[in-house]
This record gives sequence, structure tokens and C-alpha cells, in this order.
Amino acid sequence: MNHSTSIDVDDAQQTNTEFKRWSGHGLVSIGLVNPKSATNVASILRACGCYGASAVFYTGQRFGYAKDFNADTRRMRHIIPTIGVDDLLAIAPKDASKVVIELVEGAIPLPEFVHPENAFYIFGPEDASVPEHIVAACDHVVYIPTRNSMNLAATANVVLYDRMAKSDYTASDELIKKSRDNNNGLAL
Repeated sequence: MNHSTSIDVDDAQQTNTEFKRWSGHGLVSIGLVNPKSATNVASILRACGCYGASAVFYTGQRFGYAKDFNADTRRMRHIIPTIGVDDLLAIAPKDASKVVIELVEGAIPLPEFVHPENAFYIFGPEDASVPEHIVAACDHVVYIPTRNSMNLAATANVVLYDRMAKSDYTASDELIKKSRDNNNGLAL
């Protein structure tokens, strides 16, 4: 399989290093188990751009090469490698802690989780769980305390935001200016 919509795996590792310098929050990559919705994948790509994740690896072809990437208004699909692979565990970035986000009894609640500096976050499909062999192979199993299950894009956004919120980011007007796009230019 190993389809690449933008660059190959070696280039993705280089991009990961560049994002680490940019984000100041360590190395972050995302693994998606057979996502079914291009809209969710697009929203995850936008979250990666917001919170400093450098690559998205995915298995399966259910979301295919759909043109429904309207949720990716920042066009992150052209910046962040989105690479189809056969095996997420085999593609885990070097020295990355594998962190699966899943509703598994005994998992660590996200508010209590200390994010590793070099992390590969694995998320399940919208309509199933992460396969048991992947969960068993991960270094950490984390869940988000909710009253119901969240969709894939919302889950990835919450995890990446939690990582940034717990980091040593520097609050500043420069951060605000970098976060703006054409739709929000309010300057008081």
C-alpha cells in the first residue's frame, strides 16, 4: 500500500524534526486506524497544524482520496505528510512512545496523563475500536473522560490541545498573531 499524498516516510521524519523546532513541544505524529471520513482526516490535519504535529499515517482506504477536505481550510494536507501504510506499529517514528487513545478499562484519564516528548498518538476508526494487538503493543493507553464517545476529529483535537496546554508554551501577542488567519484580524 504505502501511498503518499505528499512526501515519503524519510521526508516525514525530517518534517517531524522541523515541527519540533517550530512547536517547541517535542516530536508528535498521528496514526489513524482505517478512518472512514475525509472530513475527520481534514480536521485532524488542521489540528496538527494548530498544535504542532508533523505527520499523519493511516491504514485502510475507506476515506480514500475523497475530495471532501473542506474542513482543511488552512490546506494542511499540502504541508503535513499524510501517508498510507499497511502497519501503524511498523511505521512508528524512531524512539517515539506509542500512545493509543481508546475507551479501555484501566486506561489513564487524559487529565492525569503526562505526554511523552516524542509521541506517536494512535486513534481508532469512527465506527470501531483500535485492534487489540495495537493496544497491547502501545506504551500508554489513554482515554478522554466524557459522557459519550467523541468523534475521531474531536478526539485528536482534544489530545493535541491537552499536550500543548500542559507544555511550556509562552503566552504572547506573537503567538496570537501567528494563530490568526484572514478571518480574524482584530487588534485592539
